[in-house]
Amino acid sequence: MSSKVLIIYEYQILYELLNEIKENFSFELIKSDNKHFGSLKFEPSTNYLVLSSRKHEKIRRQLIIDNKPLKFEKLIEFININFLKNKFSDQSNIKIGKYNLDLNSRNITYKDKNLSLTERESDLIIFINDKKNVSIKDLQKKVWHYSQDLETHTVETHIYRLRKKMKEIFADENFIKNDKKGYSIN
Repeated sequence: MSSKVLIIYEYQILYELLNEIKENFSFELIKSDNKHFGSLKFEPSTNYLVLSSRKHEKIRRQLIIDNKPLKFEKLIEFININFLKNKFSDQSNIKIGKYNLDLNSRNITYKDKNLSLTERESDLIIFINDKKNVSIKDLQKKVWHYSQDLETHTVETHIYRLRKKMKEIFADENFIKNDKKGYSIN
């Protein structure tokens, strides 16, 4: 699951106010300034926003608060809506090798060709792409949320069908590779 981070950039008074009630938020709160902003590092799955009182050219994902006075509940609503917009946007174009995967529509595309995926196929692709050499046991646990009565053939059958679809639509026989170390995406 991706984490959410709200960075308050060069806006001390707002940071102090939000920091007093931060336990009520579903996001982490960070204060930053020009000197320290470049040193902030996040995992690729982190959904972050930068809240500031004015526009800064080199900063992405900015929310500018220039209407004052602010209604606190409107501000929190505004922040949460923008976190949702970021998540939706991030999920709409995930690079998987030469392909683009849109998790919102569950379509994988390459050039002018498009393939609709099931939710399980999307999860399978994301999990294998994020890790290298994934075992069947890992897939059972993480994608199928492992149950004792799940047969290994379930995983193998899904991978077989996904490979078949990829071959039919994209003529790609090597999308998911398998060796003694596990499955990987080419």
